[in-house]
Amino acid sequence: MTKWDISPGGVESILSLVGLAADDLSKDVKGYGGSVEEAAQFAGTISGPYCGAVPVGPVGAAVANFVTDTEGSIRFMVVRIQKTMDGTVKATTAYVAGDLDMAARAQSEAVKAPTPAELLAVGEQKSHHGGGE
Repeated sequence: MTKWDISPGGVESILSLVGLAADDLSKDVKGYGGSVEEAAQFAGTISGPYCGAVPVGPVGAAVANFVTDTEGSIRFMVVRIQKTMDGTVKATTAYVAGDLDMAARAQSEAVKAPTPAELLAVGEQKSHHGGGE
């Protein structure tokens, strides 16, 4: 069986760093949205006289298509980060609770009076280790 060796303080430290990186990523994604919108609006527009909104040129349309095509991946990444962080917290909490439960059970068992079977087993062990009868 694989041995677990989790340091809750270490997990907390790493999650803190991941949280900071996720915050930075969130700001970058918001900035990306604004920048791409501007790029789509001004890149490759059709020049000439026109009434109303500026028509979108082929480069602007391509940029808009790129954003549409990658939106699902960006949403997936954001949700994956959050689920991973939440799962890590839950797993670490369960690990710590399990350790505390195991320690409490071990302590509870240690303070119990010996059972007749345990006493008999100790008596049998001594008779096997003695000299010749």
